[in-house]
Formats: sequence, structure tokens, C-alpha cells
Amino acid sequence: MENGQKLIKFRIDVDYQYPSRTRSFIYTAAGLKTSTEYLRNSKIIARMINESREEVKAYWFFTPKTTPDKEMLKLLDNTRHEIGLHVVNNPYQEWKQLEKVTSKKTNYYTIHGTARLLARIMWKRWKALRIPPEFPLKSFHQFQTKGLDIVCYSHPVEQALRIAKDCIEKGCVLHFHPIWLFQRGKMNHRGPVYKALRKLLQVDKELETVAIRRKLFFTVARDMHEYERDIVPKQEFIAKLREQGADIFTFIERKWCFKIHAPSKDWVKSEDNLALLRVTSYQDWWKIIGKKTRNMVRKAEKSGIRSEIAEPNKKLAEGMWRIYNETPVRQGRGFPHYGTPLDSVVKSLYSSRECTYIGAYFQEELVGFAQVVYGDNIALISQILSLQKHWDKAVNNALVAKAVEVCADKSFPWLMYARMGNHPSLDNFKESNGFTKFPITRYYIPLTKKGKIATKLGVHIEIKDALPTSIKYRLLPIYNWISRTKMLIRLRLGK
Repeated sequence: MENGQKLIKFRIDVDYQYPSRTRSFIYTAAGLKTSTEYLRNSKIIARMINESREEVKAYWFFTPKTTPDKEMLKLLDNTRHEIGLHVVNNPYQEWKQLEKVTSKKTNYYTIHGTARLLARIMWKRWKALRIPPEFPLKSFHQFQTKGLDIVCYSHPVEQALRIAKDCIEKGCVLHFHPIWLFQRGKMNHRGPVYKALRKLLQVDKELETVAIRRKLFFTVARDMHEYERDIVPKQEFIAKLREQGADIFTFIERKWCFKIHAPSKDWVKSEDNLALLRVTSYQDWWKIIGKKTRNMVRKAEKSGIRSEIAEPNKKLAEGMWRIYNETPVRQGRGFPHYGTPLDSVVKSLYSSRECTYIGAYFQEELVGFAQVVYGDNIALISQILSLQKHWDKAVNNALVAKAVEVCADKSFPWLMYARMGNHPSLDNFKESNGFTKFPITRYYIPLTKKGKIATKLGVHIEIKDALPTSIKYRLLPIYNWISRTKMLIRLRLGK
């Protein structure tokens, strides 16, 4: 192995045909094997292993109901994979059947567990299974294994990854079931292994920033860094999104610096916008903002507010935590960061990359902060918050002014402050600080039949974006009341 690289060994028990346990149960009990979904998760895992540059050996154990089809066999046709038998009822019969279907010699077996009544019904096993002493295959149970799906159930991804790497160093085999690639088990305490597997194998890096969210009867995938870099989705990327179960992929065209030439006719367009500021110098910004805003910046300084670049450390995290937890309601709405524990703030702060934190201080106390994230040809105000008890000191104006100064010093030509049109008072604040409504195009790519139906019906667009501004503003008090009420109920219930 190159550079002393440790061999990653997997034991993969393929005991369900489909990503859905319910569907697998019905098809297995009825003796059916059909549909394009057959062994979908197993095929994703095999593809990931084949694409990895790590040293990997995967031992696949198939039952009589999950024998690999032609597509799966093609993926397993290299030295990284070895096929084994996952015994259900009849070791000899199932062994011969597996070798006949795969045309491959098998060396190992594992035993499928049927502890629960439903599993016994599905597999028609009523007694404890005994493997004859003379059975020619070797038991894979002799090797030390660690249940990766069990680890992923009870630990965050990074911690699960550390545990997995520690096991690999000790020569331990990582064991999991493909059905738990994306979903979380409620009864058997098994969790989704995909993210840990992706990091272990160092593959699918283009999906690391993609979030998939369910909406009505379909799911929408979106790159969370879409404002920071140009996106032109390729077919390979689209195929991986389909693997993940996404029905639609949405992204923006960053018109201030990039234009998509000849977009596909299948892409559905909609209008979107950004609050954007053209940055040349701090002095130029000072000239374009109104007298009132300049006075607010001066007021902050006269009130004793000092704004400066803040080093990411425990002291900054504690100050941010106090701001998060000052009040459960901000600007008339429930504040989503209220109740965030200190260790989460610390972890988020230390894991931040390509950004600058700006702190606003009053008598050495952090009374406000802004996070400026850097992208390609743009900087983004990701967060800007201050203590409500110091709002009379124009803290947020001081933070915006410092953000503009930082962007000018770093030669970022554009500064973005989210969108326009969702909150009247916030929109006024942005406009008074020089931001303008910049129109852009948002694209939606239907990936599945569900996605095509959703775009045809027009339900792919968020309701708040589909409503005219005049109607949206009238509904804001109702939305704010619902948001506040939900937050207060959550607090009373102690959740």
C-alpha cells in the first residue's frame, strides 16, 4: 500500500432489496424481484468504492432474495469486491444458487439475523439456524467487526468518522447494511452511513455542500454555497443527485460575474434577487449612503461602540452565545438560534473557513457580530446580530460599515446581504446602507417524474417568492404571530 495507507475493509450484508423496508418486506414475502430500485443503495455504495483512491476491500453478503443483477455484478467485477453468502435458511442450497447466479466462487458466509417476528415471517425461518460443521465456506463472523450504521445512529458524523478510522487502524472490519445508507432506523438503532462513508472513501466531494429538503410530495436539492461559486451542473453530478433521491435541483446564475450560455430547454426558470452592493472603496460607499445612515455610523462611534476584526476563539464564541440566547423573539418572529448550546457555537466557529468575523464591542463586551464569508468575486454577510438592549447605539450600522471596509481592503468587488422582499424593515435597512435589489435567474432541473410534475404544477417555487410583494407584506403580521407562537410553545414544553 502507498504511503503506509491502511486497508479499509467492509462487511456489507445485503438483506433488503430496496431502500424502503416496507417495500422490501412485501417483495421478499411475496417472492418478487422487479423495479429499477432493486439494490439501489448497494449500487451506490459499490460505485463509491470503485471511485475511491483509498485502499478498499469490500465483502458483500447476499441472500437468495437479494442476489446481484447484471448492473450490480458489473460494479463488483474487480478485485476490490468479494461476494459471499448471507445464509437465511438452507446453507447448501443458497450457496449453490448464489454461485450459479454470480458465476463467482464464494469463500465466506454470514448468518442473517431474524430476532424480530416480522423478520421471521418475511424469511420464513422459525427455528435457530445451525450451520453444518462440514459446510465448506468459512465464517466471516470470526473477524472483529464494528457496526458503522450503529455508530452513525448514536454519534455525529465527525465523531463517527473518528471511531471508524480508529477501527481501521486496528485492522477491524466495518460492518453495515445498505438499507441504512441514507435513512435512520427507529427500532433497531441504526443510522445513515452515507456521510461517514463519503468522507472515509474521499468521494462525492461535489455533494458535500448539497442539502436535500422535502417539499410536499417531492424533494429539492440545493448547493448551500451557490452564491459563492458558479454552478453548471454536469450529467455525472445530476446522476448522483438522483441516487440521493432528489427530484429537483435548483441553482442560481451569478449574473454579476458569470452567464450561463445556452441553458438546457429542460431547465425551468424563475426570477430571484439579491441585496447587492458594488464595493470600490470605503470612501465611495460613504458618499453613496444617505446622511441619516452616516449619522447612525457616527452615533455608534460616539456611543462607545468599537468595531473590529475578531479572532475566532472561546471568548468570541461566548459572546456570540450570549447574543443568540438573549431573547427568543427578534423582529417580531421566533428566533431560530435561541437555545443554541455553547459547545455548538464553539464548534461552528472553529469549523468556519474562508470568512472573517467582525465584533462590535461596548466597554469590552461583545454586543454585536457579523460573519463575512468569501466566495468567488463576492463576499457575503452571512450573519449580523446584536444585543437588543444596545440597539439604541446603532450597532448593526457599525458592523455593516466595518464589513464594507474589510471587503474594500480585500478587493472584493461585491458584497451581498441576503435577498430583498421578505421583510420591509430589513429591506429598508439594506437600502439605507447602499444595497440594491439585483435581479438574477434561478434554475430548476427536474430529475425525476415527480420533479417534472412539480415544475408543471408550479409548486417548486417557494410560496413567499410566488406571492406579490403587496400581498406578502400584508401577510407578514400573521406569519410573525405564528412564528412567535410556535417558539413560545416550544419553550413552555421545554423542547
